[in-house]
Amino acid sequence: MEPDQAETWRRALLRFRSEKDRFLSASPESPFVRSGLRFDGLKYFDPDPGFHFYAVLLRYPSETSVVMAASDGARQLYNRVGRFDLEVGGEAVKLQAYQSAEREDRSLFMPFRDATSGKETYGAGRYLELEVTHDDRYIVDFNYAYSPYCAYDEGYTCPLPPQENWLKVSIRAGEKSYRE
Repeated sequence: MEPDQAETWRRALLRFRSEKDRFLSASPESPFVRSGLRFDGLKYFDPDPGFHFYAVLLRYPSETSVVMAASDGARQLYNRVGRFDLEVGGEAVKLQAYQSAEREDRSLFMPFRDATSGKETYGAGRYLELEVTHDDRYIVDFNYAYSPYCAYDEGYTCPLPPQENWLKVSIRAGEKSYRE
């Protein structure tokens, strides 16, 4: 990323984070507002363009169903549509992409755990979501990785990352654990 592009990217990321904090502090849809939890703002890793990737979704010839366990013990059905092959810190990473088989939402969903899970980030894992493109070219940016609502309030049900998306590398980007 060129220096002027990096600055534009950094500003957009910081604006996104600020808007998310504003939403979580005031929206009736926020898990903090709904449950009356105290909200002091989210904690994030510093923006790092080293976790920003241009990647092509390698679609599978046919989608296979995956049943994901959820935080409340329920099960949720997803379709495995493809994967992203990335290099993170010199390590090859395969990140599976799914779409819900139960909801109308057609975005790509990538729940993952990594070496920071349970230490610096939410123990059950974090999520990335991408709007579907017509040419399967994407920006996979872990700086936008976020914790599911069940990280803040156990009353929410959240799918848990399947083992195929348990990454051995540290993804020191995106949202940190809310609870110390």
